[in-house]
Amino acid sequence: MNKPKMATEKGVPSNSRVLMLLGQLERMNGEAMVRDVEMARQVTTKILHLIQTQEKSGKEVMSKSSSGMEVILASLENTRDVQTTLNILYILSELLTVGRGRRVGVFVSKGGTGILFQILITASKDLPPSEELMLQLHSLLAKVGPKDRKFGVKARLSGALNVTISLMKQNLQNTKLLLPCLQVLRVYSTNSVNAISLGKNGVVELMFKIIGPYCKKNTSLLKVALDALGALLKSKTNARRAVDGGHVPVLLSLYLDWHRNDTRHRHMLIRKGLLVCLRNITNIKLGRKAFIEADGMRILYNSSTECLPVRTLDPLVNTSSLIMRKCFPKNRLPLPTIKSAFHYQLPHVPAVGPVAQLYSQPPGVDDVVDESDDNEETEADSDTENEEDEKDHHSANDDIETDLNKLHPKKSPGRPFEELRVYERFFLELSEDFQGFNFECSKNASTTSSSASVSSSSASTRSTRPIVVPTAQALSPKSIPIPNSQEDCKSIKGQHTQPPPSAPTPTPPVPLTPLELDTIHLTKDQDKKEEANIPTPDGHTTFTRPPSQGQRIEQELAHALECASLEEDRALNAEEGLKGVKQEGSPVNAMRHIQSPLLLGGIATRRVGGGGSNWGSDCGSEGAEDEAGEGAVLEVPDTALLLPLHDPDLYVEMVKGTHSVPQYAEVAYPDYFGHVAPTFREPLLERVYGVQRSKIFQDIERLIHPNDILDKVVYDLDIPSCPVIEDNGESLKFNSQFESGNLRKAVQVRKYEYDLVLNSDINSNHYHQWFYFEVSGMRVGTTYRFNLINCEKSNSQFNYGMQVLMYSVQEAISGRPRWVRTGTDICYYKNHFARSSIAAGGQKGKSYYTMTFSKNFSHKDDVCYFAYHYPYTYSTLKMHLSKLEALRTPQIYLRQDILCETLGGNSCPLLTITAMPESNSNDHICQFRNRPLIFLSARVHPGETNASWVMKGTLEFLMGTSPLAASLREAYIFKIVPMLNPDGVVNGNHRCSLSGEDLNRQWQNPSPELHPTIYHTKSLLQYLAHIQRAPLVFCDYHGHSRKKNVFMYGCSVKETVWQSSISATSSYLQEDLGYRALPKILSQIAPAFSMASCSFVVERSKESTARVVVWREIGVQRSYTMESTLCGCDQGKYKGLQIGTRELEEMGAQFCMALLRLKRLTGLRNHQHLLDLESDIIGTQTKVASSCPTTYVMEEDEPSFLEAIDYSAESNDEDAEPENEHAGEVHEHPDHLDQLSDSDTNHRD
Repeated sequence: MNKPKMATEKGVPSNSRVLMLLGQLERMNGEAMVRDVEMARQVTTKILHLIQTQEKSGKEVMSKSSSGMEVILASLENTRDVQTTLNILYILSELLTVGRGRRVGVFVSKGGTGILFQILITASKDLPPSEELMLQLHSLLAKVGPKDRKFGVKARLSGALNVTISLMKQNLQNTKLLLPCLQVLRVYSTNSVNAISLGKNGVVELMFKIIGPYCKKNTSLLKVALDALGALLKSKTNARRAVDGGHVPVLLSLYLDWHRNDTRHRHMLIRKGLLVCLRNITNIKLGRKAFIEADGMRILYNSSTECLPVRTLDPLVNTSSLIMRKCFPKNRLPLPTIKSAFHYQLPHVPAVGPVAQLYSQPPGVDDVVDESDDNEETEADSDTENEEDEKDHHSANDDIETDLNKLHPKKSPGRPFEELRVYERFFLELSEDFQGFNFECSKNASTTSSSASVSSSSASTRSTRPIVVPTAQALSPKSIPIPNSQEDCKSIKGQHTQPPPSAPTPTPPVPLTPLELDTIHLTKDQDKKEEANIPTPDGHTTFTRPPSQGQRIEQELAHALECASLEEDRALNAEEGLKGVKQEGSPVNAMRHIQSPLLLGGIATRRVGGGGSNWGSDCGSEGAEDEAGEGAVLEVPDTALLLPLHDPDLYVEMVKGTHSVPQYAEVAYPDYFGHVAPTFREPLLERVYGVQRSKIFQDIERLIHPNDILDKVVYDLDIPSCPVIEDNGESLKFNSQFESGNLRKAVQVRKYEYDLVLNSDINSNHYHQWFYFEVSGMRVGTTYRFNLINCEKSNSQFNYGMQVLMYSVQEAISGRPRWVRTGTDICYYKNHFARSSIAAGGQKGKSYYTMTFSKNFSHKDDVCYFAYHYPYTYSTLKMHLSKLEALRTPQIYLRQDILCETLGGNSCPLLTITAMPESNSNDHICQFRNRPLIFLSARVHPGETNASWVMKGTLEFLMGTSPLAASLREAYIFKIVPMLNPDGVVNGNHRCSLSGEDLNRQWQNPSPELHPTIYHTKSLLQYLAHIQRAPLVFCDYHGHSRKKNVFMYGCSVKETVWQSSISATSSYLQEDLGYRALPKILSQIAPAFSMASCSFVVERSKESTARVVVWREIGVQRSYTMESTLCGCDQGKYKGLQIGTRELEEMGAQFCMALLRLKRLTGLRNHQHLLDLESDIIGTQTKVASSCPTTYVMEEDEPSFLEAIDYSAESNDEDAEPENEHAGEVHEHPDHLDQLSDSDTNHRD
């Protein structure tokens, strides 16, 4: 069209000319517009010219003070002349191209979209319609559509959809007009109702005509067409149309054509568009079936493999991977049932809830394939996480408690005082008068102990019981005779011969070889009598060469190890056990075999595990050897100097009194030897680019090359008689039959790759997260891949630098008994295993996740243990408590009571720690009784072992001799329940007790039969509330699996109201800020603690947790959950490091220090002064209100990874933790965002 050039009018500024012309146009509006067509054309042409040539003109029209847009739109609406209409469309096009965002917004707000649709409908009635007009209209609509939220609805109501469709059908060869039509269609299709309507009108079929066959002409048109088709196929009905029309093979062959021909990767967006279409079609069951029938897995697998070397093609690889994983047939776990392998019959089954549901299920129901495997859950897949993030905020805020009655703590002890009187016996310190107590006599200081504890052996007598390691060839099971009775097992240490009568050792039938703990020896091949060790009268030997390890710790441990001893009078069983062992040459560094694991006296082993050591031959022996051959005896690492609370003998005694459902008879080496925290730092593991993708591709290969898969079961707890399946030595050996162990099944899938299945919590069919198992029979220099295939949480810190823990027996006997972070190529992703919706309790989250890691072992014939976190067993706790009692000084008041017995018959210890009164004078006794109480608990969730390590740090500090510890004991009376869930810990559960329930969700109404530890702990607190002695602080120690650092959850009315939409009067918000003091102090003194991660919001889903119930019912303002990361820290001194037991124990000690500081604050008489001080510590209230993360934990500030990490929003764990890890946000390449986003948002206590 001719656009006449205007002559510049001298002396008039250009912006004024535009305004003048707009004024002229405004006066012409209405009938004049129709009458004076030529004038309207001229004015609009002049305006267009000015806007095209002078930037200022456009700004003037669009300025906020100008009514230019209204004038232009009114003229557009009123004119009937095609040329004038076109001029105005050109003007709008120019105006909206620059500074698009705001200008388009103004256009939409003035009703511009509706006017465009109106003109479109009018113009379509002309036959034939003006092509230029249609072109301009569609171009403009394509520009404004994405900014108008109601665009789809307006298009549908105005009838514009049909106009565009008919125009496309008539102009399939006219690319110039077809392109803007497709651009508008792309916007129409984002509205799901429009997409269905367009599908009914045959648009899906029409689109397939446009996109095929392969042709390199009109690539920009093809790109838009694929975008539009992708949007249409998001509708399930359209996806079905595409499948029914046989278009899946068409898309695949088109993709393959583009893949083969686009060798220079110039048309990646077209290839991506084809994949998006396939991705949307495979959201439905029919689409997945059609994809597999069209050999889609192989096509995408091969093409992706070829794309891998080119980083810029990652979006294609990621989308292909997503499609393949979605189409991978869902499998059941290779188990007879997903219920726990161990059965424990409850005294009575709850009427409602998951346990009731489990008991009412017909047998085998969880192993059936049902329709839910192919439901449309994948509809939630999204290319961007923004939508999910919004949902995150909504769902998280929806959980906030908004009932003001519930928000105000109301002391309601709930039970009559007559019932609670029985708990008086746990508070003897409140009535103790110490009249018969001799304060002069230091020896009798703590005669108040009311619980019998196993006396710990002294250091001088403890090293005489070694562990046997059969030498040379591993003993065959038949070569060790079975003793007739337990009397045959001679105990080296008299006081430990018999287990306590209250805890009889279970002795099941003896299937194979017995190896008694009391007679286990650690034997060693030896060379010649080079450096003779002369036995001393007590059976010990003197060692002549100092150890040469570099570090002090290793020297001390190795020294104890390398002290060889000869026993002149061997125990009967050791003698018989070693008979007939063939000595093969005994080279200097001969490899020996470790009998693994250790066994309790009188209970048989099920196998002989591979293990060994590489000691030098300095420890010779002298004199005649017995028939067993040349066997010197080596002792276990003497960790006594470094681990004052560890004693292997005592540990074994404790294990004998521990009751497990599977009746464990074995002791794991790490628990026996102990753990000395390494002195080196363990940084967070840096994620290797593409690691997750390569693992997923290896998984997909299983379907494409099924013949390469061994699928050989090597360990199976569902075969109780023989879980370790013997083979020809080509496979690793696994074991988890020891306290806290968890591994149900191991399947060798490739020569060096194993799928591992975790056992669910007893009386449950889920909660798979905790693992602890033993591996032996490995080859040195070979990389093994381990896949834990039935994890349930939809995200994990394993994606953010966390590693698994490994304990090597070879390292331990070389003087380094410790758990170390290990594993490479670690990632966590959704896999192709699922459970039926019935088994999942109707939940949507039925998919499982894989946690995979690789390990290259350093020692031949080692025995290694892997764990989710540093194990801390119930027997370890009992040992530690016994040792702590031995450390008690006369100044310490320590009482250990048995609070109750658990369902499994284990006792739940309750500790009372404070300082003895200075004398039995009235003043001192009064001060003693009136000390405020601190109530601490831990380990309600068995898998959160870090809570026990923090508790260990607290207990050691409290029992310490430092002046600070003494001050703390003088300031408070501590009531401590160090392990609220002994049964769960013993049996290797992750979250539940034997009742199959999360005990931290039972505080509102605990059952004395099913939840005894919670029932009695709550009763203790109710008793205290009744006698007006409610604790100053209540804190429950936990672990957190999806956040870093250590932080607290507390309870605040004010902060809960701030975070919710409820309005409350100021009287409701009167609240002492004291609840913030303790976390604030901790943030100042504890390097691992993060105030920014703390939250004081009360959520509905947490109303039955300890923290909320103690706050609400007992009236404890400072009621907290302290969460310690399982991973590491991203702030402070430990930033970038994984957390270890040293840091966890330090945290426990720092908690004590914080209580001491709190005492100094709350001890001030002047209450106003106290408030000033606390507000000084806390910072101002306005700061709190303005810094949202301080008050509410919504997000995890994890770094983005270049690689998209695939998380699904599908998993509905009840215990989901706060999480919003933007792992898939790829800043460098926006097209990489092909991942399922994860929207688990609930907090967790």
